[in-house]
Amino acid sequence: MAMPALLPRYTIEDLASFPDDGYRYELVEGHLLVTPKPLPPHEMVTWRLLRVFTAWTVDHPGLMVLTGGTVEIAPGTHLEPDLLLMPEFTQVPAKWLGVSGHLLAIEVSGRGSRIYDRDYKRPAYLAAGVREFWRVDLRDRCLYVATAEAPTERLVTDEVTWSPPDGGRGVTVQIDALFEGISDTAIRE
Repeated sequence: MAMPALLPRYTIEDLASFPDDGYRYELVEGHLLVTPKPLPPHEMVTWRLLRVFTAWTVDHPGLMVLTGGTVEIAPGTHLEPDLLLMPEFTQVPAKWLGVSGHLLAIEVSGRGSRIYDRDYKRPAYLAAGVREFWRVDLRDRCLYVATAEAPTERLVTDEVTWSPPDGGRGVTVQIDALFEGISDTAIRE
């Protein structure tokens, strides 16, 4: 008779003992997700998104975009999106645990993270209260959008606009501009 495999469960506190080796260690309900260090195409797309959102937040005081933000729910969910848009801190917390109000989490999915980002992290972000989730797919050169109200990914190939909860002017991202100058060869390697 075959025995089911028992997978270890981890907590946010366990992550402190993991090596600082360039890999990204994340948790979804105690299950460990490990992804490799990002390659240049991933970093270029992330930088381009950061540039668009940073310019937009200049005219939207009270909002901030972070590249090192974390979404945590004790004891076993710890997610590190490539970009996180949220209300600006009125009082800066010492830790991410307990921080809420995440408006938009963005993951740039390469070959080492596509399945994790799509199948595990998207539902975890939405369950954690993130208002909207974007997944930029390097291979397919597109973007997918999901919300708590519509958790199934919606494909976007031309442009996408994110609007703040107050109904103010949104920020528009041109999908083609994210991938400009990035060859198919660079994405496959």
